[in-house]
Order: sequence, then structure tokens, then C-alpha cells
Amino acid sequence: MASENIRGIDRNTILVWLRDRVLYPATGVGILLVFWAIGSWLLAITPETSSFIKFGLVPTMKAVPGLLSSGYITENVLASGYRLAIGLFLAILIGVPIGIAIGLSKLTEQITNGPFQLLRMVSPLSWMPILVFVFPRWDQAIIFLIAVAAIWPVVYATAAGLKKVDPAWFKVSRNLGANFRQMLSEVIFPAIAFDIFTGIRLALGIAWVVLVPAELLGVSSGLGYAIKDARETLSYDHLSAMVVVIGIIGFTLDAIVAKMVQRYTWQREM
Repeated sequence: MASENIRGIDRNTILVWLRDRVLYPATGVGILLVFWAIGSWLLAITPETSSFIKFGLVPTMKAVPGLLSSGYITENVLASGYRLAIGLFLAILIGVPIGIAIGLSKLTEQITNGPFQLLRMVSPLSWMPILVFVFPRWDQAIIFLIAVAAIWPVVYATAAGLKKVDPAWFKVSRNLGANFRQMLSEVIFPAIAFDIFTGIRLALGIAWVVLVPAELLGVSSGLGYAIKDARETLSYDHLSAMVVVIGIIGFTLDAIVAKMVQRYTWQREM
């Protein structure tokens, strides 16, 4: 009897998992594809827009295998991935210590709040005319733009997480003879891991959005360049295919970081 109940529970669990993780997401994607197909049909039957029919669902899907087999997608994804990884790494490397300093010190927060809020509200792409003269290569300029865009979510998520930590933890640590390095590794980082990863997730989304328009400017590789190249050659099916690739990769990256948020956090372990 118990084994039957266990099998029933397992079966119900599997059905719920399939519903929530497969059926519902597939339904959402299916609805999106239906709207895309309807839009393609409207483009085709309207004389003024019939020349843009290659933006449609079927031409786009036909273009993807050719772009994959030629290595065009892989080449540009790797170029963009390199810039994104370096820029995001710099944002985390600089942003987490700054966030900890703000979270630990009220004075630091008061001094930096004005300048940081001013810089945060400046569009990253507005730095581009200056960066052309500062950096000898476009790659370096794009990496800087990504780092500038991504650093603020990391800084403020880290600081906000640290403000929620019970001050008694620090007192107990000091009473037990812990130095600052030990407090970082044993108290601070475990306590704010959830907030740091949440900030990284937000930073990734912003960096991914900034990456493509930044690559429209002066580079000869990357997803943004692929969009510009398709537009200039009137290869609208390639353009829409690259848009789909950008969406899929962005979604995948976000899902990976979301799993990290769920798995490597103090709250989850508790």
C-alpha cells in the first residue's frame, strides 16, 4: 500500500513538473510563434510591406540552419561572448568590493551616493564618443561600456544585502577573534550570496542589452555587427534569425544565473 502511494506521489510530481516546466513554457512559445506567423501573413498581403516578407517566421527558420552550418552564428556569438564575459567580470570584480564598503560604512554611502547616482543615470552608450579617443581598440571600448552598465546592479545589490545582515553577527565574529578576511569568507559572503547573485543576474540583463547596440558602431564581429551587416545587405531573414539567436542566448544566460541564485545562497541552505 505504501509503495502504491509512493508511486502515486511520484507520478503526480512528474505530471506537475511536466506541466510547469514543459507544457506552460511551450504554450507561451507557441502563442508567440502564432503571432509571428500572423504578422508575416499581414506583411505578405499588404503591398506596402510585401518586400519585408523575409522578416516572417518561415524565411527566418529557413535561414538559421545555413547560418549555423557556415559558422557565421558561432563566430559572432564567440566574439560577443568574449566582450560580455570580460565586461561582466570587471563589473563584478569592482562592484562587489564597492558594495561591501557602502554596506559596512554609512559615511562611505553618504559620500558616494551623489556621484554614483549621477553616473548611474548616464546612458552607457553616451560615453562612446569619448571612448573612441581613450581606447586604441573598439573591443576595449565595448568592454568598458559593458562594465559601466553592469556595475551598478552589482554595487547596490551587494550593499542592500549587507545592510540586512544582523550586526550581532559581526560582534560575535570579532569577539571570537576573527579578522576582516575571515569575516568576509565566513560571515559576509555567505550572508549576502543571494543578493550578489541577484545583482549579477540584473547586471547580465543590462550588459546583454547594451552589448548589441555597442557592437553596431565600429567592430567587424559580434551579434551587433551581424545585425548591421544583415541590414546593410538587405538580408532580412538573416537579420531576424540573428534577433532570434540573441533572444535565445540571453534567455539561456539568464536561466543559468537564476539557477545559481537558487542553489548557491545562504537562504536556500537554511
